Amino acid sequence: MKTPPDTFLGQLAVGARPVRPWLRVRASGWWARVLIAGGAQYQHEFMARNEVPAYNDNGPRQAPAVEHRVIGADLPLVPGAMLPRADLSGANLTSANLAETNLTRADLTSADLTDGDLTRAYLPGANLTRANLARAYLPGANLTGADLTDVNLVIADLTGADLTDVNLVIADLTGADLTDVYLKHAYLPGANLTGANLTDADLTRAMLTASDLTSANLTRANLPDVYLARTDLVEANLTRANLVKADLMGADLSDADLTDANLTDVILTRTKLTRANLTGANLTHARLAGTDLIEVVWSERTQWPDDFGARMRARSVALGGGRYRVQGSGNSGADLSVPPVPVS
Repeated sequence: MKTPPDTFLGQLAVGARPVRPWLRVRASGWWARVLIAGGAQYQHEFMARNEVPAYNDNGPRQAPAVEHRVIGADLPLVPGAMLPRADLSGANLTSANLAETNLTRADLTSADLTDGDLTRAYLPGANLTRANLARAYLPGANLTGADLTDVNLVIADLTGADLTDVNLVIADLTGADLTDVYLKHAYLPGANLTGANLTDADLTRAMLTASDLTSANLTRANLPDVYLARTDLVEANLTRANLVKADLMGADLSDADLTDANLTDVILTRTKLTRANLTGANLTHARLAGTDLIEVVWSERTQWPDDFGARMRARSVALGGGRYRVQGSGNSGADLSVPPVPVS
């Protein structure tokens, strides 16, 4: 049934209905009639796979349950709405206010949420593959287990958001604010985090293989057992970061600041630490085979593995204030007979 447009109810429904994304929702018979009156399209579906006869040898049988499904409904999206499993794929939600909206397991594939407000939105298990969330506002949002493959989160605000177990393969988080964010067990191979703010973020056992963290701020970030092999961390700020047992094999930390960082048991094999600042860093039991230490700055508080302290002192020049700069060819196993590099 559909209310004729020339009736009062029909005119009211058409006139009051804003332009909104199309949604597929299921409703009871009464609500289905209300939505249809507002312009929704109707489709009924039998729960049973095959038709069940009304009678058999034992008498009448119960008719199959009917599910009312409203498709393409032009429903308003309001803060705090309950939209679990909603189909918003490809929807234009630019500047939409979805604060505290429940979008559990919703399909937001390729949706445009540029400048959208998703403060404390609930999106566990949601599919946001290739979605555009540039400059979106997501503080305190719950995205646990969500698929954010190839998503655009450039300059997005994710302060305090829960991204545990999320998939962020080749996602673009350039300049994003990830302060206090939870990224435990997150999967971020090839992700772009250039200039991102990850202060106090928790990335326990996260996978960031071949990702780009150039100039990222990881001050006090928790990174135990994180996988950062072949990652670009040039000029990154890792002051007081916890990198216990992290894998940084082949990573580039040139000009990175690792002041007071905990690098206990870290893998730095063939890692580039050119001009990095290791003042007060703890490298107890760190693996430094083939590590590039050209012009690394360290201090008397720096804890080197095994006998490295004596070797580094022999290869360094004093800068004053208990700080030193490594000289020589730079490799962790460099021959001390190599002429030192002049100190600027």
